[in-house]
Amino acid sequence: MSSLNSILAVILGGGVGRRLYPLTKQRAKPAVPIAGKYRLIDVPISNCINSDINQIAVLTQFNSVSLHRHITQTYTFDDFHRGYVQILAAEQTPRSTSWYQGTADAVRKQLFEIKATRAQSVLILAGDHLYRMDYDALAHFHWEKQAAITVAVQPIAATDAHRFGLLKRGADHHISAFVEKPRDPEVLEQFISRDDDLRPYLGSMGIYMFNTQVLIDLLEDTNYDDFGGQVIPNAIHSHTVLGYDFDGYWEDIGTIRSFYETNLSLTRPDAPFNFYDPVRPIYTRPRYLPGSVIDGATLHNVLLADGCQIRHAEISDSIVGLRSQIADGVQMKNSILMGADYYDPPGEDPRGGLPIGIGTDCRVEGAIIDKNVRMGEGVTILPFPPGTEIDTGSWVVQDGIVVIPKSTVLHPGTYIGPD
Repeated sequence: MSSLNSILAVILGGGVGRRLYPLTKQRAKPAVPIAGKYRLIDVPISNCINSDINQIAVLTQFNSVSLHRHITQTYTFDDFHRGYVQILAAEQTPRSTSWYQGTADAVRKQLFEIKATRAQSVLILAGDHLYRMDYDALAHFHWEKQAAITVAVQPIAATDAHRFGLLKRGADHHISAFVEKPRDPEVLEQFISRDDDLRPYLGSMGIYMFNTQVLIDLLEDTNYDDFGGQVIPNAIHSHTVLGYDFDGYWEDIGTIRSFYETNLSLTRPDAPFNFYDPVRPIYTRPRYLPGSVIDGATLHNVLLADGCQIRHAEISDSIVGLRSQIADGVQMKNSILMGADYYDPPGEDPRGGLPIGIGTDCRVEGAIIDKNVRMGEGVTILPFPPGTEIDTGSWVVQDGIVVIPKSTVLHPGTYIGPD
């Protein structure tokens, strides 16, 4: 039987991240902040650490500076610990002058580094999902069933089926068919595999465990670019590919809408994901910030991070991120305020003549305010009808949600909303 020390976890850093634009305008998808103080990459790394999988490689390529900084400042094991979190950046070499072309191609281009670890198994993970999972249980399932490849699977609703890889699986856990993100009604009909009107499909979670030699053979002998679209559908005809059941909370943070709704769900008393778990915490970088100061504000269902100063404001159903500054008279609801990377230095003129944060008498609804935004007095931001798409250069609307990009200056009296 193999051990957890023989597993290498490989976390995919993601590509351009167009569906999360403009949050990915200056950062990689896994570096996008979530829940006020974390970043998406913290989730899979924490799951690995909590599962005693301590050999971790993160594959990065696009807008990776902030992701690299966060990882190197956060995940440093001591000299007496054999574990590590290693960054494997895309690079041009004499053998390959192209960047990563997809998930499988990214791993192929790092096979030399993977072989050097001498890991017996490779766990492939995405860097933009929110969930808590015991990879130890998945690994023992993989070894006990003598699988070549194990795919973590979850029940999927009919309305979400087109977003996932769907599969058919027998009673012996063997996957017999796999299709990536189908839209054809006839194909969807063929992949109904559960007697459940709400969740009739089984979908791939994008979590794969490979025997290392199987992974090497599948990538060296083919030109497959993608795991879900090519590697797994073809491997089921030549290898033992099993489906491992997971029915806990899991959310793919792949779009502005899913990012927005997932964050707001965390503000509720009955939040579907628990960041307060004492046994399997989600780790992030310690910032040594002061406690937040609330000066006469009214807060209802608010997730409040460290280092904030909130005056006489009314805030409901919202995330208030690190170092947020909210002035008197502000009304904010159903919004995500990511906060700031720094405080304005005392005695210096602020950028654009406006202090960082939300100014006096602003109204913010249905919006995502990225870090370091400066908002003048009396700014109004209101949501658009669902499905609305606008890009003005200084602000963006995705599926009706207003997104203010990082470090934007909104001058006093600015109005953003439906005419």
